[in-house]
Amino acid sequence: MNPPGTFRGDGAGPTSVVGFGRFGQAFCELLVEAEIPVRAWDPYAEVPPELRADDPQQLLDGASMVVLAVPVGEIRDTLGVLRPLLTADHCVMDVGSVKHGPIAAMAETLGREIPWVATHPLFGPSSIALGDRPLRAVVCPNDLHSEAVARARALYERLGCEVIEQTADEHDRAMARTHAIAFFVAKGLIDIGASEGLAFTPPSFTALSQMIDTVRSDAGHLFLAIERENPFAAAARRELLDALELVHARLGDLEDPRNAENSVGLTIPDLGEQAPSRDRPGI
Repeated sequence: MNPPGTFRGDGAGPTSVVGFGRFGQAFCELLVEAEIPVRAWDPYAEVPPELRADDPQQLLDGASMVVLAVPVGEIRDTLGVLRPLLTADHCVMDVGSVKHGPIAAMAETLGREIPWVATHPLFGPSSIALGDRPLRAVVCPNDLHSEAVARARALYERLGCEVIEQTADEHDRAMARTHAIAFFVAKGLIDIGASEGLAFTPPSFTALSQMIDTVRSDAGHLFLAIERENPFAAAARRELLDALELVHARLGDLEDPRNAENSVGLTIPDLGEQAPSRDRPGI
């Protein structure tokens, strides 16, 4: 670890991580594996001595990148604590799973004076531990600080990530129809005890079981943030519920013998040539 006061203008100073929860710990481990100098500070969690900064001043002294590994709802308050200590030499980036709120908080608190960039690593502690590769990360463009975007991209690439650039709208819309929907469905399946007490489950449920396990082990505590902080999540949930209610109604109609032949809209398209076969194992 570089000692305090050794900032270098080429961005080679240590990366400082604010927050040492499950993701903060996992991100620090990636940095250490990539031989990137790192220090971390968390007023609520124990940080190992070899990584620990005793206070925000020590955390930021000489730092290059400053990673906000805190819950989305705490980003604004965290920035308020750090702001008096930040300089134009720092580059602040968040790692939240939604982008509109963090961007607003960084734009209002850091503005043009402190370089900042919004990012979302599309991985978590469990996927890192399982060795899922390649890791991927989203970096949002920033007209105020294009150099911050380049620095964040370079950091993720040093960690072995594939980097995707998306605007906040593009990112949050995509996450609403994937991330938020996955958490929403998982919550419903958990609440009805979908697989509890069963000796086995059919292959058709295996992927759903894996989704539930991933949500619970990787980021179950993020449910409210993912559903409430994403401005497009409610519409995505409503679209899914409308589709399911329509299917439910059509299936109910078929119980009437007069409608027995009417199955319009109730077929599930197969995979055709993409379907697994003996010659080509499952995808």
